[in-house]
Amino acid sequence: MIAAAAEKAPDVRPGPDISIIVPCYNEVGNVGPLVAALERALDGRRWEVIFVDDNSPDGTTAAVHAIARTDSRVRGLCRIGRRGLSSAVIEGALSSSAQIVAVMDGDMQHDESRLGALIDAVQSGDCDIAVGSRHVEGGDNSGLANAWRHTLSDGGIKLAQMLLPVRLGDPMSGFFALRQDLFARIAPHLSGTGFKILVDLLLSSPQPLQVQEIACGFRARVAGESKLDALVMLQFVALLLDKLCRGWLPLRFVAFALVGVVGIGTNLLVMHCARALGADFPLAQGIGTVVAMIVNFQLDNNFTYRDRRLRGVRCVWGLLLFMVVCSVGALANVGVADMVYHQSRAFNEASVAGALIAVVWNYAMSSTIIWRP
Repeated sequence: MIAAAAEKAPDVRPGPDISIIVPCYNEVGNVGPLVAALERALDGRRWEVIFVDDNSPDGTTAAVHAIARTDSRVRGLCRIGRRGLSSAVIEGALSSSAQIVAVMDGDMQHDESRLGALIDAVQSGDCDIAVGSRHVEGGDNSGLANAWRHTLSDGGIKLAQMLLPVRLGDPMSGFFALRQDLFARIAPHLSGTGFKILVDLLLSSPQPLQVQEIACGFRARVAGESKLDALVMLQFVALLLDKLCRGWLPLRFVAFALVGVVGIGTNLLVMHCARALGADFPLAQGIGTVVAMIVNFQLDNNFTYRDRRLRGVRCVWGLLLFMVVCSVGALANVGVADMVYHQSRAFNEASVAGALIAVVWNYAMSSTIIWRP
């Protein structure tokens, strides 16, 4: 058997030195052009590209597999029942045996010609993570589609810079490289939620990481649709809060509480509008409460429980059940607040106690009954 293995040894080829991790969803039109662009950018290097697709309905995985049949450098990982850029990057990076992993989007907006500079910076030992930056000299951010997306991106950058342990001009970048063994060491500490894996890496590392920024352009999207929206930014805020709490509060609970704050604002706004139109207080409060429940359900379905999102008839039944759960939570809120008030006569403490009981009840029931794993 040893002799047989020795005879086969000349046919064994070394694996790649570099793995490009590409999280994607509905990017069928960009798969072929991206592989061709990587071939030009990484000429002379041993590389592979791992497309991690969240079961796109447009046939993204089929397009990856069609290329992979004739090109062993292309691999596809199709995830069923799981969604999210960060978790896709984690699974793709941990599936790699290459020395270096680089991460880039699948929409052709990142300048793949800068991959070599990112890889060289990591290989030289000059840094732990090399980041393709739009906000250093020579960088370009013009590919963001409109002023709204510029505002979202700039706001996220300012928030992240307040918390990061290192100076970084473009913490919202999704284009970076690092050693695979470093990624594997940090991976158990990652939240894996949301779309900003770079910030998660920097905040989750047990030791501060040395970062080098490489000027990079950000092109306009040619095919597919952008996934950057207000819900993505809410997930980003929840991630930052989770890291501030050092993991002792579940990220999903933080997101659920943030949505609850939006619901309170919605309730007050609708109630005042109804009062202005002539409704008495009980009717105005009732209308505001129902509207707030609907808004909260939609936000939780598309944000807090995005990976368990309800659709169709299940969404309708989920809304009805959510309203029942929240109604019980409201009764618990009033009951606990009344009990605490009669014991201590402290209005603020009683109100906070009732609110905490309600949010914990609503979260527990929502996670176990409505959006079951």
